[in-house]
Amino acid sequence: MESLTTAPAPTAVLPGRPALPEVQAGQPWPMGASFDGTGINFAVFSAHAQAMDVCIFDPSGQHEVSRFRLPAHTSDVWHGYLPGAQPGLVYGLRAHGPWRPDRGHRFDASKLLLDPYARDIVGHFEWRDEHFAGDRLHPRHMDTRDNAALALKARVTFDQFDWAGDKAPRVPLADSVFYECHVKGFSKLNENIPPALRGSFAGLAHPASVNHLKQLGITAVNLLPVQYSLSEERLSGMGLSNYWGYNTLGFFSVDPRLASGVDGMSPRDEFRTMVKALHAAGLEVLLDVVYNHTAEAGDGGPTISFRGLDNASYYRLPPEAPAYYENYSGCGNTIDVRQPRVLQMVLDSLRYWVSEMHVDGFRFDLAPVLGRTDTGFDRQSAFFTAVAQDPVLSRVKMVAEPWDIGPGGYQTGNFPRGWQEWNDHFRDSMRGFWIQTAAASGAPVADNTRADMAQRLCGSSDMYQPRQRAPAESVNYVVSHDGFTLRDLVSYNERHNLANLEDNRDGHGHNLNFNCGAEGLSDDPLVTSLRGNLQRALLATTLLAQGTPLICAGDELGHTQGGNNNPYCQDNPTTWIDWAAADEDLIAFTRRVIALRHQALPFANHWYSGVADVLGLPDLSWLRGSGVPLEGDAWRDPQHRVLGCLIGKPGKAKAPLLLLVNAGNTVDPFQLPAGSWQVVLDTTHPRGLGSWSGKGKDIFPLPANSLILLAAKGAGLSI
Repeated sequence: MESLTTAPAPTAVLPGRPALPEVQAGQPWPMGASFDGTGINFAVFSAHAQAMDVCIFDPSGQHEVSRFRLPAHTSDVWHGYLPGAQPGLVYGLRAHGPWRPDRGHRFDASKLLLDPYARDIVGHFEWRDEHFAGDRLHPRHMDTRDNAALALKARVTFDQFDWAGDKAPRVPLADSVFYECHVKGFSKLNENIPPALRGSFAGLAHPASVNHLKQLGITAVNLLPVQYSLSEERLSGMGLSNYWGYNTLGFFSVDPRLASGVDGMSPRDEFRTMVKALHAAGLEVLLDVVYNHTAEAGDGGPTISFRGLDNASYYRLPPEAPAYYENYSGCGNTIDVRQPRVLQMVLDSLRYWVSEMHVDGFRFDLAPVLGRTDTGFDRQSAFFTAVAQDPVLSRVKMVAEPWDIGPGGYQTGNFPRGWQEWNDHFRDSMRGFWIQTAAASGAPVADNTRADMAQRLCGSSDMYQPRQRAPAESVNYVVSHDGFTLRDLVSYNERHNLANLEDNRDGHGHNLNFNCGAEGLSDDPLVTSLRGNLQRALLATTLLAQGTPLICAGDELGHTQGGNNNPYCQDNPTTWIDWAAADEDLIAFTRRVIALRHQALPFANHWYSGVADVLGLPDLSWLRGSGVPLEGDAWRDPQHRVLGCLIGKPGKAKAPLLLLVNAGNTVDPFQLPAGSWQVVLDTTHPRGLGSWSGKGKDIFPLPANSLILLAAKGAGLSI
C-alpha cells in the first residue's frame, strides 16, 4: 500500500523541553500505541485530518514535556515510531484539519484528544467549557482555548498477566443460567466481604460472592458496563452520576471506579484476577457493551476523542445536515460501523476483551445499531459477517438487546442464527399472565391468555423456529436492571423516581405491575402472601421455561429500590443490594428451581412437535384442568388461567414431567394424567417444597397464583 509522508515537523516543538529521538515512520498497525521492546509505535485513524500530533506528558499527566508529528500516512492511518520510548509513557493526540461543522468536520488542534485504543486512561474528567471545540454560546464558532491540563490522556501499557492455566468454562447454551449484576452494587453492602474490597472487581471475586453464585446454580455473570465511561454533564451538574455506565468513552479500558486498588493492583489486573477466580468456579463472564454511541453526546457535546479525530467517520451524520447527528441511541450520537476503520475498532475492542481479558461473551446494548446499513437493519451487515468468520469472536456468546430508537429499530427475532436475544415478548407476556391476572381479582383478562403464556414458555417458537434458530437463543427474563426489581414489580403501582431529579417523568410508564393492595412496604399478611406467590411464580417461570434464563441480581433475595424503576443515576443504597435484609427463604427457593433446571432441563433445546412416539406418548401436550386436551378457542378464553403442560420428552429427566399453572385467585382442581406423580416444586411454599403425590385420574388441588412441577416415577431427580 502507498505510504505518504506529511510535511516534516520538528520532533521537539516545545521551547525549553528535551528533544526526542528522531521519529521514524513506523507501521500503520497495530492501532493505538504499541511497545515492541525497544520503542513505541503510534497508529491513529483519521480519514479527514491533515496532520496528527502526539503530545507526551509527565507520568501524572499534568505537564506536557514533548510533542511530535506523526510522519507517515497510510490508508487513512497516521503513524510513527518513537525509538527508546517505554511503557508508562503518557500521551494525548492533536488532530489538525478543517473546522467545518456544516460539512461534518470538527477539527480543533487546541483540544487534546484521547486515543480510542487507550488501554489505560489517566486523569479525572471534569465538565469544563475548555472541552468544547464549539463555543458554548455560539456552537458554529470555535473555542480555541487549550484543554490539555484538563483532558484525559492515555498511558502506554505492556504487561504480562499470570493466568495460571485459566480456562474458559464454555458452558453450553442449554445449560446456561445468566445473572445480570452491577460490579459495585453487588458487593458494596455485603458484610461478609472486607470493607476495602466491597463494590469492586475484587469484591465480586471474593469467596463470599463466588459461593453465593455457585450455590444459586448460576453459570454466567452478565456485568453491567465495565469499560471506561463518563457521567453526562447534566447529571454531574445535579450532583448525580451515571451509575450504570452506559456512556462509554474508552472501549479498551477498564473503568477504575470499579476497582479497589488492593495491594497496588491496577484496575486491569484486578479485573483479570476476578475473571480468573470466576472461571475457577466454573462461572462465565459476559460484559454489557455499548458500541452504539459514545460519551461525546450530540452536536453540542464536548470534543474528547472521536469527534476531534474524525467526526465525519466515527459518527452517523444526516447527509442533508452533517452539522447534526443521527441519534438512534437516544444519547445524542450513533457510532457509524459502516465505516471500515470504525468497524475495525469495534472488532479490535471485542477481540481484546476476549483474548487479553478472557471474557466469555457480550451483551450488546441497542444492538440493531451495529447492523444498520444505508437502508436499515440487515442481519447480513458487515458487522455480523465479520463476527461470524472471526476465529476469536465466533466462539463466544453474543447476546443482543434487539432494539434501538431509530426507524425499524425493533428487531426481536431477526438477528443472525447463533446470536441470543433478550426476549421482551417473554417479559411482557409473563408479567401480564401472572401479575395482571392477580390485579384483575377474578375479572376476565383479554390480554396475555394461556396461548400467549404457552408460546413464551416454549421458547417463543413463533419468532425463532421459522428461522431455524435454537430455543436457547431466546434469553428469557421478567426483570432486568432497566425497570422495577422483582419485589418492586409486585409492590408498587406507580414509579417513585423523584430522586432522579426529573420530576418523576423518567422511567417506563407501562410496567404491567401491581402493588397487591398496598403501595410499598406492607405488613398485611394477605398483601405479603400474594407478593411472595407472584415473585416465586415469576422466578420459576423464567428459570424453567424453554430458552436461556436471565435473572437480575438481588431478585433472588427480595431487593427493593423503593419503587424507583430508572435508578441509572443512583450510586447509593437504592441500587446497592441490601444483603442484611435478604429473604433467606427466597434465596433457598431460587436455588431449588435452578437445581431443578440443571437436573431435569424440563424443556430440551429443540422444538417440540406434539407427535406421539411408538408408545403413544407425545413429546409435549397441553391439558385443561379436567385432564382433556387444551384446544381451539379455549386457548384464548379470557376467563381461564389454568393449564397443564405434559412434557413427555424432557431435556434431562428420565421420565415425563407435568407443569401445572394457575394464575387465578382461587384454588382449581386439576385431574392428573396417567402415571404416578410427585410434586417437586410448589411456588406457594416459601422454599418451593412439596410433598403431595398421586396417580392418574387423581384430583390435584392446584393453588391460586401458583406454578407446580410434578415428576413421574423414575424421573431420577435427587432434589
